Parts: sequence; structure tokens; C-alpha cells
Amino acid sequence: MRKADFSRRTRETEIAVSVKLDGTGNINIDTEIGFFDHMLISFATHGGFDIDLKAAGDLEVDCHHTVEDVGIVLGKAFALALEDKSGIRRFGSAYIPMDEALAFTSLDVSGRPYLIYEGKFKNERIGEYETCLTEEFLRAFAFNAGITLHTKVLYGENDHHKCEALFKSLAYALKIAVEKSGQQDVISTKGSLD
Repeated sequence: MRKADFSRRTRETEIAVSVKLDGTGNINIDTEIGFFDHMLISFATHGGFDIDLKAAGDLEVDCHHTVEDVGIVLGKAFALALEDKSGIRRFGSAYIPMDEALAFTSLDVSGRPYLIYEGKFKNERIGEYETCLTEEFLRAFAFNAGITLHTKVLYGENDHHKCEALFKSLAYALKIAVEKSGQQDVISTKGSLD
């Protein structure tokens, strides 16, 4: 079964996560940042991942440390759950609309982390969530999961819709990429994904 647990404690945050790639609908997420919880629940639901995540951070400073560190911990858990990445499709892409907004993600579970991000928001915040932290989360997740990640908000007016479409496009692209291909080996001319 493809699953992993990972935890991390610093002076700024304490985070623990359990991830199961082949989920059954068990999702329990609490970061103490309401909109961020909504995005992570949407990601887990649409990706078909079971995620149990509890985060406590220095929110009296701002949301930055918590959001970035959740990306680190979640990324590391995904990397552990994928082990040597054998038998997965490796690549995934998805366009996802949400009302007037459209987002796109294309990714490669390559072991070579990279992020190309394009997303502009009108407002500084959605609830307590700082919209600029979307890029920070995605970078931390991609680099710790070992994913080459290209993601973009193509257009939209409502910041909630744009951000949610982005998280859902990540979910669907990753769901495709980690799906079992029917092959036993990794899909690589090198014979490994590192």
C-alpha cells in the first residue's frame, strides 16, 4: 500500500501528516488557517488521496511559516509514499475551471524538482490566507516531493475561484501521474527517477 507518515518540528511550526495515495475518502486537515484547509481538502478530495494533517504554527506572526512548512511536510510524505516511483505514469496534466476562472497544471514526478508558477490575485488575502503564499506552498511541495511542476491561473476574476481551480488542477494532474501504469519499472531511459 502506497502510504507514508512524516512530521517536522521547528521553533515556528509543528506539523504531522499521514498520506495514502490510493485513498478511500479519509481526509482530516487542520492548519488553523480556514481557507488553506479548504484548499488542502479540495486537493485531497479531487486527487483521491487520504490525508490526515495537523499543523500548529506561529500565526501571531503571519501564515507564511505554516503554509510553507505544510508544503515541505506534505511533499516529503508524497515522496516517501512513491518510494522509487516504479510503475507510475509519471506525467500528468489538467485544465480545471471554476466558474469564470481557469487553471492549468502539468507535472512530472521526475525526482528533479522545479517550479514554474504564474498566478495573479487581486486581493492580498482570502480570509486569513495570504494569496502570495500560494506560490510558497507550491514551491515547498514540488521541491520536497521531487516534482517538476508547471502551474498557471489562465484567467479569472474571483480570487477564491482562481486559487481553488489551481489546487484542483494540481490534484488532478498528480492523480494521473501517480496512477499505476501496469509496468513494473520506472518510465525513464535512465532506468531511475532521481
